[in-house]
Amino acid sequence: MKDLLRTADLSRADVELLLETSAEFAAKPLSANTALANRTVAIYMTKPSTRTRLASETAVAHLGGTPIFIRGDELQLGRGETLADTARIISGYASALIIRTFAQSDVDELGANTTIPVINGLTDDDHPTQLLADWVTIREQFGKDISGRKFTYVGDGNNMAHAWLTMGAIMGAHVVVATPGGKYAPDANALDVAKEIAKNSGATIEVVTDPEAAAKDASVLYTDVWMSMGDPENERSEKLKALSPFAVTPALMSLTTPDSIFMHCLPAHRGEEVEVDVIDGPRSVIWREAYHRRTTIQAILYHLVRGELSGH
Repeated sequence: MKDLLRTADLSRADVELLLETSAEFAAKPLSANTALANRTVAIYMTKPSTRTRLASETAVAHLGGTPIFIRGDELQLGRGETLADTARIISGYASALIIRTFAQSDVDELGANTTIPVINGLTDDDHPTQLLADWVTIREQFGKDISGRKFTYVGDGNNMAHAWLTMGAIMGAHVVVATPGGKYAPDANALDVAKEIAKNSGATIEVVTDPEAAAKDASVLYTDVWMSMGDPENERSEKLKALSPFAVTPALMSLTTPDSIFMHCLPAHRGEEVEVDVIDGPRSVIWREAYHRRTTIQAILYHLVRGELSGH
């Protein structure tokens, strides 16, 4: 496996290896601090970023490498140089490329034309590095035995919903996504991918429109912002109205298990998708989750550069 372009690229064995290494890097961040010695990693972002940028640059530094951060307007792409040509150039300088952008097709094209590993740091379709951070956090809370547990996402059927379904399928989990349906439902192709993986993993995949039924007896209640980057601003009022029944409130959390946790990939809009009493309450693990963005990107870089991931 050369690249991590989408969550579905990962096998169960890959995920287990990455979660184990992430936990090790959480305990000892500098335990592999010569893995990228005298090497560079390009970090190309056309979307603003807090966690992905900080996590990526810190992960490279902890592996002994030098991160090179590149904004979308800083390459010759703006003057017509192709993605394929850019990919070949970056391959000559860097040992890996982390990209955060809009179109999944751009990430796929870079992966097809580089000779170095390409890591998807977020697209409009998927967010694999976030889901690894989520599952390290889940493991810390519940251990490896997830039998009888339900993992629920409520809100917009966006890239996070897609990744949540896919990773849950890989892990053999009971995963539920609750959305208003219609144009706010998860992409049909993403759902099909998750269901196909679930055939082999034994996972239970559910997409529903009732947030209370989804939250009942859940071990995890997860949400994301309702207005993603790139969403048309003139659709804000319509979208917020449709999603308002899916806000994570104390009442919704009360339907979950006694040991349940609240998760959010951040940034959060308190008072919209989640109430203050939940996100800043005792069941929230958002800061640990955010911390693991570094440990998981560090693990991905470590194993991809060494050619130690097998792929799905």
